[in-house]
Amino acid sequence: MYWKAWEIAIGNIRQPLPGSGFVTPYLDTAYNGNIFMWDSAFMMMFARYGFRFFPFQKTLDNFYAKQHPDGFICREIMRNGADCFERYDPVSTGPNLLPWAEILYYKQFGDRERLNRVFPVLCAYYKWLKLNRTWPNGTYWSSGWGTGMDNMPRVRSEYSMIYSHGHMVWLDTNLQQIMTAGILLEMGLYLERWQEIEEFEDEIRFLTDYIQKNLWDEESGFLYDQYADGTLSTTKGIIAYWALLTDVLNKEQTDRLVEKLTDKDSFNRPHRVPSLSADHPKYNDRGRYWQGGVWPGANYMVINGLYQKGYTELANEIAANHYRSVFEVYKNTGTFWEYYAPEAIEPGFMARKDFVGWTGLPPIAVFIEYILGIKSDFSENMLTWDIVQTEAHGISNYPFGPEGTVSLKVSERKNQGEVPRITVESTVSFKMRINWGKGQTREVEIKPGTQTI
Repeated sequence: MYWKAWEIAIGNIRQPLPGSGFVTPYLDTAYNGNIFMWDSAFMMMFARYGFRFFPFQKTLDNFYAKQHPDGFICREIMRNGADCFERYDPVSTGPNLLPWAEILYYKQFGDRERLNRVFPVLCAYYKWLKLNRTWPNGTYWSSGWGTGMDNMPRVRSEYSMIYSHGHMVWLDTNLQQIMTAGILLEMGLYLERWQEIEEFEDEIRFLTDYIQKNLWDEESGFLYDQYADGTLSTTKGIIAYWALLTDVLNKEQTDRLVEKLTDKDSFNRPHRVPSLSADHPKYNDRGRYWQGGVWPGANYMVINGLYQKGYTELANEIAANHYRSVFEVYKNTGTFWEYYAPEAIEPGFMARKDFVGWTGLPPIAVFIEYILGIKSDFSENMLTWDIVQTEAHGISNYPFGPEGTVSLKVSERKNQGEVPRITVESTVSFKMRINWGKGQTREVEIKPGTQTI
């Protein structure tokens, strides 16, 4: 399955059309011939592992090349280079995930030159959203297409769930702005340019306070969109879990939010995690897009958020369920799908096939990071191996930094608590943190060559 995903992805590499203004070959979204901003951001999160074969990350450069002088970037751009939407159309742009894709790439390879080049582009886009996608009180709005979640039932019935902002405070858009402001400030520290965007710290504080006071419902223990009259929506969606990539909630609130992921009446369905809570009237067994569909990008967000907040066991459990479900559908159909049904191990309703596309995430990124358990941060010169499997396993030629290559192997164990025996082959020095069992951990220094631990 891993290699088939790469085969399909490589088949989707496209050359820019003459006169398009695109500046580099790119990985196509695998949808309609156009490039999509949030699809491409998620695609880079698995494609970075193939950087030594093809510079996939440059896919995002075509969006940057098409940035308007005021900072606007259209979310969908035709192959001829034309924007699909006028900037002030409520569906014209979003979600703002480009900084997340870039920081993951930076932490994998340490490409400071690229980071320095994209930093002002990302900051200008953030500032455009702040100027053009906020209500008078400073909170953000979007739309079904603007959030990428086309038909999730969020706005009131008199509004279009796809095209309208619904005069609503959009939960995920506000959480994403908190997340990306934090990422941009982190980039600024790496580049010694943080002082250029100091006001982003105020933005984080303001939005965090607003969400905490206005979008959290204490009775249900969940986060919701807010209507114009100040009342909250009752739609429980995967949108709330962007909070895991921020510090909006305290520990007690986060625990309650996370509990819904284990609740069979909410998000704990046969294929996890459905985009819409199972107790919603619009929930559909076959997914029907964002009315319950299981989407690889959204799942990757949830899994990463759980891991970052310390819910590692649940992160691994959901990752294993998602990976196994995608694998079973792959065995039955021979390919990957745009999204999946939540109640049966099958493709979602009207899902597109051969979709790599963001469905490269489960067979590549989720496989490496959560099934094998290997994650790295070159900026800290650290590789972390969460050994959750008991059979012998490992990886060859894992890319670490601009030139480093690491191969890892662990021997079979009788149980998860048994101390793992590991062989490491590396071309570079780094620190390795090994986690196993119930909170057992060890940190070792790795030198070039082969060593056994």
